[in-house]
Amino acid sequence: MTPEMVMTLAHDAMYVALLLAAPLLLVSLVVGLVVSLFQAATQINESTLSFIPKLIAIAVTLVIAGPWMLTKMLDYMHHMFTSIPQIAG
Repeated sequence: MTPEMVMTLAHDAMYVALLLAAPLLLVSLVVGLVVSLFQAATQINESTLSFIPKLIAIAVTLVIAGPWMLTKMLDYMHHMFTSIPQIAG
């Protein structure tokens, strides 16, 4: 196994991890921003108020983007398992 192969595997793993995490993190960021603006406008200083909307938004995002995320993860794992003979030598 060459250093280039190791770097390629690490790059692919980080790229897939970024693709899988991005939708959930972006939705959480947007919902948190909207709830924070609402709290600032109404002067409601309840720290647990943002938890439920984020939880609901992430659940909806998982329902919508879940099949795509699962497909990406399965494709990556299939690629990894089929490339074991090349990696082993």
